[in-house]
Amino acid sequence: MKKLDPNFYAVIIGTEILAGRREDRHFTFLRQELARKGYRLKGSFIIEDDPKLMERIYQMIAQDPRAVLFSFGGIGATPDDYTRAVAAKAFGDGKLYEHPEAKRLIEERFGQEAYPHRIQMAYLPKDAKLLHNPINNVPGFSLQDRFFFMPGFPQMAHPMVQEALKDFPSKKLHRQTICVKASENDLMDLMQTLPSTLEFSSLPGFSEDGYYDVLSIAGEDPKEVQKWMEFLKEEIAKRGFAYNEGEQC
Repeated sequence: MKKLDPNFYAVIIGTEILAGRREDRHFTFLRQELARKGYRLKGSFIIEDDPKLMERIYQMIAQDPRAVLFSFGGIGATPDDYTRAVAAKAFGDGKLYEHPEAKRLIEERFGQEAYPHRIQMAYLPKDAKLLHNPINNVPGFSLQDRFFFMPGFPQMAHPMVQEALKDFPSKKLHRQTICVKASENDLMDLMQTLPSTLEFSSLPGFSEDGYYDVLSIAGEDPKEVQKWMEFLKEEIAKRGFAYNEGEQC
């Protein structure tokens, strides 16, 4: 899996976030951690604590053979913590199994107070591997080395993200960006000539001087990026449009 170019997804579970009672702190953190290693998110979802909705989102992600999932929230033992059971349905055989090491960690942390409720967090999908929790030692877990499930608490979850990402090799993206004083429509045919090997974005805008478009291309091969940026600049100049290096016109 890790030899392929992964598609990273985030699922942030929390009715309280959607209701405005808490602010999400996972999306920005994960985006930044991925960027440090040369990756970006393919998709991100903030959803309520609804097991049917969770299952549909997980199943959609599971259909991507290159998917890597970071799921935040819902792995506790309260009645609204559905993640362990839903993950077992979407990525396994639908059953939860007592994980001996998770059981040991929970008993070690809470003693007799682990029973009868907290010990439920030791029941995980088949073949789950543990993620270390630096705050209270109650672990998160992973499946197939690419689906990662963490608590909703950022102090617990974010070190687990960093732990998981250690297994994904860093890559360097080379990016060049220009801001063209033209509309997207003026440049559409040029955009269509760019190869699929490049990451491409077009961000249009409007100012007092008229339309502008920020064109950005990126790739792992700096020579390819340079070649296609020079092509864009030459064609844009031929059409009489001014441009500036970077994102500011």
